Amino acid sequence: MKVTEHIENANGKTLFSFEILPPLKGQNIQSIFDSIDPLMEFKPPFIDVTYHREEYTFKELPSGLLEKKVVKKRPGTVGICSAIQNKYGVDAIPHILCGGFTKEDTENFLIDLDFLGIENVVALRGDAVKSEIYFKPEKEGNEYASELVTQIVNLNKGIYLDDDLLNTSATDFCIGVAGYPEKHMEAPSLDSDIYFLKQKIKNGASYIVTQMFFDNKKFFDFVAKCRKEGITVPIIPGLKPLSTKKQLNQIPHRFKVDLPDELIMEIVKAKDNDAVRQIGIEWCIAQSKELVAAGIPVLHYYSMGKSDNIKAIGKEVF
Repeated sequence: MKVTEHIENANGKTLFSFEILPPLKGQNIQSIFDSIDPLMEFKPPFIDVTYHREEYTFKELPSGLLEKKVVKKRPGTVGICSAIQNKYGVDAIPHILCGGFTKEDTENFLIDLDFLGIENVVALRGDAVKSEIYFKPEKEGNEYASELVTQIVNLNKGIYLDDDLLNTSATDFCIGVAGYPEKHMEAPSLDSDIYFLKQKIKNGASYIVTQMFFDNKKFFDFVAKCRKEGITVPIIPGLKPLSTKKQLNQIPHRFKVDLPDELIMEIVKAKDNDAVRQIGIEWCIAQSKELVAAGIPVLHYYSMGKSDNIKAIGKEVF
């Protein structure tokens, strides 16, 4: 079932969903099941599975030259989605990136998903790899998420890259895209960011999932700006409970997300990470309850492979 259909069928009730990471190469699928099992009591209608593009490392050869090596640390997105749908009977939503894919790679990826009965995807540009200062699109790939959305929509119309194909079958993907309540790190302003977000919707995306935020006012302001610009699709907030003191520096640096002063000072004064974890849970519970009271259709939690704190939040909210 499509995400938009899940929302419509909920009749105003706020749904619970979450996102997982594929395990590191060498681990098995049980690690995924172990992180999902504790959260199934909250009846998630769908679970997102991230996609991690290849990274580059360099090895020095005896000649002194450097050899570039492609490393994929977290493979398995498609297999995990299939396993989730088979084991739990809920919709699995794979992330699809521009980075690391040619348009042909993307088309083949989508064909595999369609064969597996997967009806939803999240279309993302993706971040720069560690060896890049700025994002570089793949040669013959999509440069922007809006272009990726267009390619998916074309496939939904039965339009493939090869014009010579006859009697093509159309796919039927529901497309989600990312939104940034505090703007994307590379965007010059929030208004310009929303301008391009509107383009993704115009191209055919059906819903928005936001970057994490820790101040609900920023989310509500973002939604109001989107509505003012004519964006009417569901906007799903992304939430993440803090769990370590290091995240006070890591999250603002890596994601360009602000943390409220009150939350910062509570964590600064915490005696250890156990105390930080509890602060993060309580803060996220308060965020969640306010969002539910506001009639937000879905709360989407970034679990990062750990479910204990998400479960503690779910028990208080759902």
